[in-house]
Amino acid sequence: MNILYIHTHDTGRHIQPYGFPVPTPRLMSLAKEGTLFRQAYTPAPTCSPSRASLLTGTAPHSCGMYGLAHRGFRLNDYSRHMVQFLNGYNYETVLCGMHHEAPETELIGYRKVLADFHNDEQIRDPLECDVTNAGLAADYLLNRRQDRPFFLSFGMHATHRTFPDIPESIDTTYVHPPFPLPDTRETRLDMAAYTASAEIADTCVGVVLDALRRSGQEEDTTIFFVTDHGLAFPQMKCTLYDTGIGVSLILKYPGNPRKGEAVDNLVSLLDIFPTLTDLASIEQPSWLQGASLVPLLDGRVEDVREEVFSEITYHAAYQPMRSIRTRRYKYIRNFGPNRPVPANIDDGLTKTYLLERGFLDQEVPEEMLFDLDLDPAERVDLAGNRTYESVKSDLARRLTRWMEETGDPLLQGKVPAPEGARINAASCISAEEAVYE
Repeated sequence: MNILYIHTHDTGRHIQPYGFPVPTPRLMSLAKEGTLFRQAYTPAPTCSPSRASLLTGTAPHSCGMYGLAHRGFRLNDYSRHMVQFLNGYNYETVLCGMHHEAPETELIGYRKVLADFHNDEQIRDPLECDVTNAGLAADYLLNRRQDRPFFLSFGMHATHRTFPDIPESIDTTYVHPPFPLPDTRETRLDMAAYTASAEIADTCVGVVLDALRRSGQEEDTTIFFVTDHGLAFPQMKCTLYDTGIGVSLILKYPGNPRKGEAVDNLVSLLDIFPTLTDLASIEQPSWLQGASLVPLLDGRVEDVREEVFSEITYHAAYQPMRSIRTRRYKYIRNFGPNRPVPANIDDGLTKTYLLERGFLDQEVPEEMLFDLDLDPAERVDLAGNRTYESVKSDLARRLTRWMEETGDPLLQGKVPAPEGARINAASCISAEEAVYE
């Protein structure tokens, strides 16, 4: 079974298949041809930890990716990366575009590299690169020797900041900023620019999918589209709210009995690795922490998990937090400062607007509890509500047990960064400030 892995940056679920007014027709078509997972969550709402978890099948603290690869973090063992695992099964592993799991691409082990970038400093116009790389991926699919299966990672810079110029086709008068942001001129402009980036990504997806179809390999290929975490706006990326950990996941494969359906079951990006091994008829490696989605899709089980866990340790700055989310409840434990960490919020119009209005004066409690059925917006913190004391205690115990079972070093105190890693000081307002711990 060939595997086509398509991924964007900082997109969350803000695409057309999830009901948002962001024109992404090719992703909409893919959703109708596959299965749309409406309750998919990342193990980490930051770039490298999220991708590393997906591609090793283990939590960030288990695989060692506590922070950003281009800032000095790396996996404990690259032989556990999906690419090296598939190399052992005679796959032609191919990278085209963005990755974020290693400071040097060579560590990952791709057999073929069509195009390679993994941080903004390497490229002048990242979105132009996305368009170019879509063409390179298409050429590969159309011209490859079909004598062994392929694993193709097509990674886009979109929808990462900096956003492109807003085209005339997007009327900023009628754009609505994403929840939970205020509706202002600044936030509308910011969202319009995000939408322009998403449209570029969607066009690139179409180029690659069209080439796969023309190549005659579509019926031998599993396709999965995924986003790494929430949008690069305040209260989203690098938070453990659903706006941060909620991601898009679309899975298409030959013979899928849930084709064209939406699935409401809780799933984690940790579940992708075991799912792909099942679909490719490969024995699962021993280190995986997720569960295959195949039994869920073919009706053998009602659920593959009761909860999802997510974590933050480092992004630009240190901000250790852990969470457990069930169908109804979420419990967040804050091991770090009791105020927002501004360097971990991407710069932009919305950030500037909120900082000018006292955003950094908000308190971040040590514990948070939300009843997601009654409060899906996560506005009412129930951690101090005696009616929910047993719920909080149960979730806190489950979170601690998971941290213990997976060897989370945060239980022993502050998690040290690797020697030489670039970690912004807590006083930094922006990640661009060259003030490091």
